[in-house]
Amino acid sequence: MRLRFFYTFFLAVVALFSTNTIKAQRHEVGVQAGMSNLVGDIGRTGFILQKPILDKKLTLGVPLYIGAIYRLNVNPQQSIRLSAGYSNVQFSDLHAAENYRRMRKLYGNNSIYHADLTFEYYFFDINDEHKSKVSPYVFAGIGGMMFNVVKLTDLQEQNGVPQPTYESAKKISMDLPFGVGLKYKFNYNWALSAEATFRQTFSDAIDYSTIVSNVEGVPDTFRQIGNPNSNDWINSATIILSYSFGRPPCYCK
Repeated sequence: MRLRFFYTFFLAVVALFSTNTIKAQRHEVGVQAGMSNLVGDIGRTGFILQKPILDKKLTLGVPLYIGAIYRLNVNPQQSIRLSAGYSNVQFSDLHAAENYRRMRKLYGNNSIYHADLTFEYYFFDINDEHKSKVSPYVFAGIGGMMFNVVKLTDLQEQNGVPQPTYESAKKISMDLPFGVGLKYKFNYNWALSAEATFRQTFSDAIDYSTIVSNVEGVPDTFRQIGNPNSNDWINSATIILSYSFGRPPCYCK
C-alpha cells in the first residue's frame, strides 16, 4: 500500500509539471562521481561517508559511484532527472562498531547498476537566465537496480549433514532514491552540484546475508544473517558536473 501510494504521488507530480515542458525545453547533461556505501546486515552501519576499507581494496575494490545524468529543467525551480550509474560497495565486519559483527568477520563487495527517474525541487530559481547562482535542492523518485546475489542450486545430504551448492547470479529489483543537494551554476551554462543520495531497496541480499533459493521446498531463509525484516540501503555522496543547452524562453512568473 505504501509503495502504491508513492507511485501514484510521484506520477501525479511528474504529470503536473510536464505540462510546462513545451514552454521550457532547456536540457542539461552531465557526469556524476563519488563514493557509495552499503548499510546492511554485514559491515558498518554508518549511513553515509563510510571510511573506505583500504586493507582489503584488492579483494573488495574501491567504494565508488560513477554515472551520467540528463535533466529536463521544467521551470526555474523544478527539474526531472534521468540517471544511470554504477556502484561498487564494500562491507566488512572487521570495521563495524558492534562487537558481535567484528567477531563474525564476514566481508564482501557487490557491483550494482542503477537507473533512476527523480523529481528535483530547487529553493531558488537557479534554472533561469543567471550567469551564476546557488541553490539547495531536494529530490525523490523511483529506480531500478541490477546486482549480484548468491543462489542455492542444490542441497544434498551426506551422512545426515546438508551439503549446499551455491552459484553467483544477477537480480533486478526496485529502489526508492531520495536526498538533498547544493547546485552552483556558473558561466551561464555550467553547473556543479554536490548531493547525498539515500536508496531504500527492496532486497536483503545485496550483502549476501540472504540467499536466493532455486531448490524446491527450500526457502530463501535457508541461510540468513541478521534481521530478515530490514532491507539493505545503498547511499552515496557525489559531485555532478553538468552543461545546459537549448535556449529557454522567458519563463512566466
